[in-house]
Amino acid sequence: MRFSVSAVFVLASLVASSLATTVADVQADIALISSRLSTLDKSIAAFTLPGGTLAQALAVHNNAVSLGTAIDKGTTDTKAVTPTPLADADGRAILDAFESLEPTINSALNGIIARKAAFTALPIGGIPALVKQDLANLSGSTAALEAALISSTPEGLVDEATALKTRIDSAFAVAIAAYA
Repeated sequence: MRFSVSAVFVLASLVASSLATTVADVQADIALISSRLSTLDKSIAAFTLPGGTLAQALAVHNNAVSLGTAIDKGTTDTKAVTPTPLADADGRAILDAFESLEPTINSALNGIIARKAAFTALPIGGIPALVKQDLANLSGSTAALEAALISSTPEGLVDEATALKTRIDSAFAVAIAAYA
């Protein structure tokens, strides 16, 4: 079977276009991150004070892992979005969507801090270490996404995006320090 040069070109173009990431893909990723972040925040709130259960602690862990997966996909897609920097309107839309996550991030992190004693009181040891590892993983994944977003952000929005990154990273640092 022989392929003509034009057939190979068409096939290569189809493959390349199917791998391209769009602004809509990044916005969909942020929407998924938002949903999974909300689920994590709710599972943290459901871990009752005092008396949370091991099942509730494992739900928090599983939701943290699920959120991390969504963040990592968002990072991959953001790094592949074209063209960069984004147009001003697209950069604004993505920054606004990411910024809307900040209150829920703070709620989840404050909830984790408030529940440290309850996690420690569980009959199976190691839960605080697992929480600390989840926090470190989420912090690292979030930092990678923030860096990818900043690198694709239009120049006029970089300072605002950087300030948001600083606030979120600081909130993670406080939560991680609480489990040190």
